[in-house]
Amino acid sequence: MADEVQKEKPKKYIFVTGGVVSSLGKGLTAASLGALLEERGVTVRIQKFDPYLNVDPGTMNPFQHGEVYVLDDGAETDLDLGHYERFTSGKLSQFNNLTSGQIYESVIQKERRGEYLGATVQVIPHVTNEIKARIRAASEDVDILITEIGGTTGDIEGLPFLEAMRQFALEAGRGNVIFIHVTLVPFLNAAGELKTKPTQQSVAKLREIGIQPDILVCRTEHPIDREIREKLSLFCNVAVKAVIEEMDVESSIYELPLALQREEMDDLVVELLGLDAPPIEHSVWIDIVRRLKSPSERVDIGVVGKYIELQDAYKSVYESLTHAGIANDCAVNVIRVDAESLEKPEGLNKLKGLHGILVPGGFGDRGIEGKIAAVKYARENKIPYFGLCLGLQIAVIEFARNVLGLEGANSFEVDESTPHPVISMMDEQKDIVEKGATMRLGSYECRVKPGTKGFEAYGEEFVRERHRHRYEVNNDYVEQIENAGLKVSGINPKRDLVEMVELDDHPWFLGVQSHPEFLSKPNKAHPLFKAFVKASLAYKKA
Repeated sequence: MADEVQKEKPKKYIFVTGGVVSSLGKGLTAASLGALLEERGVTVRIQKFDPYLNVDPGTMNPFQHGEVYVLDDGAETDLDLGHYERFTSGKLSQFNNLTSGQIYESVIQKERRGEYLGATVQVIPHVTNEIKARIRAASEDVDILITEIGGTTGDIEGLPFLEAMRQFALEAGRGNVIFIHVTLVPFLNAAGELKTKPTQQSVAKLREIGIQPDILVCRTEHPIDREIREKLSLFCNVAVKAVIEEMDVESSIYELPLALQREEMDDLVVELLGLDAPPIEHSVWIDIVRRLKSPSERVDIGVVGKYIELQDAYKSVYESLTHAGIANDCAVNVIRVDAESLEKPEGLNKLKGLHGILVPGGFGDRGIEGKIAAVKYARENKIPYFGLCLGLQIAVIEFARNVLGLEGANSFEVDESTPHPVISMMDEQKDIVEKGATMRLGSYECRVKPGTKGFEAYGEEFVRERHRHRYEVNNDYVEQIENAGLKVSGINPKRDLVEMVELDDHPWFLGVQSHPEFLSKPNKAHPLFKAFVKASLAYKKA
């Protein structure tokens, strides 16, 4: 018998950079490419490198950074990881989001422990080696690792990451690494034409440090003709077929995989990396887009929050509502309602005509009274209500005040002197002062009680959901609350913590302590979001 050992296939790596301006959609491009490669039978994982010096986005203002996306292991990450998980099947971990803060923290800790044996610690090789180690760690058990580098080419804080990419490509070998550069090709109305010079300059910046893009993804508001493609090919040293047009999609980000497929981008990646990956016969995204564009019904859902003017602050909530709409053959029209506006006498007029009301997660006291008013309106008018994290806590506070008659009932977070802290911090948390250390983060089990709306939605007794919160429902008040009609329909079995509440005498009123929006996908809507939109549709038809 031959003793030949089968040679392990080399890992393949794709690095996605951005040029000219930020917010071009590098994350969506990476996620869409990952979706196409998965459909061709390739296992894919995606990671994000963020050059900012924060260790993670957990304490960053949503106005600046958008939502914090939480993973199963409790990692607080960039919202782009939400795109990665929604578009692809892989579950991500802390290894899939790296910041400059994490890198420098790790390097300095190693220096303090003497691991560098007294050497002068420098960006090259110590920082770049740390970055490369994270790339290798994230590529285990997959065929292809796609790495998105945040920011814009030319940003000073991004240089160590780009240098690490250059080194890594050399070490991995030709044919195992490709670079995709997402860039802007603007249209100047005064000239009446598309301009390629910004892209030329951006690619020149990359080439200065030794990186030659293999594919250009050109964000544009107008079609790119053959002449423009040839010009970019000539000045940027890429093949004409590697100049990919990426126009704004018509109605949904879920059209992007099909748009890139029409440009044959997945074929090109398979060719450049030498992959054995047959073409896609019928993409699942065709069916998703068809249901998105031609729904049979339409509902208006009010999302009541305090960061409402910022699209990315509740990104996963909005996307989950879209997924639930797909599952119900129903367009979901999201009405954003500023919680503080509901604190004014005429504010509740904004809730009239809604078919469902949702209060998402959040921290702090701003807008709390407006959210309580929204919950009261939903409860009294029998409008479907869905509370996420803080949204559950608001429901408990409103019920305690207006049904139980507990005057001044509140959350300990909002009012430390409240006579009825129906939402409080657990005893073991109270002596911890470091921000973030008191949080319940990551995936926790919930036992759903049979015979409840929660059980009807899930269809199973034990589920796991992701959490990101500091305060809990105070168990001292649970019996009193349940006796009055707000039932605890889900608990954490290990710590006897309230995970889910719902009203008995209401068509659909449910709050969860978790963040189910982090586990919803366009082809598999989260059960609770699906049930909420279904109830909202029934309310509209009633």
